[in-house]
Amino acid sequence: MAILTAQRLPLGGLQPTYSNAAGGGDQAPVGEKLVLHVKNGDASSKTVTLATPGTVGSLAVADASQVIPADGEAFIPLKSVFRDPATGRASITYSAATSVTVAVLQLP
Repeated sequence: MAILTAQRLPLGGLQPTYSNAAGGGDQAPVGEKLVLHVKNGDASSKTVTLATPGTVGSLAVADASQVIPADGEAFIPLKSVFRDPATGRASITYSAATSVTVAVLQLP
């Protein structure tokens, strides 16, 4: 499991650095203006899941998942609802990590 760091997006723009998605999952910071950019370079779709550790009453909040189509990409907001109380970060898993790259971007 890799710990991803946020890349600050300056007003002048950014060419972000992407990391290979870890087979065992990744962790990322959470907060306002943070997004996870996922790129799938594979010929099949992949599902990215963010654990939602909270509950409402005694009911667990469902995890959030996003299907990334073949050769597609997606932006996923890293809101505080995904904060793991033990680590302070979001826990991210992938249905498969082959040809998947990720970057955490902090918007201005």
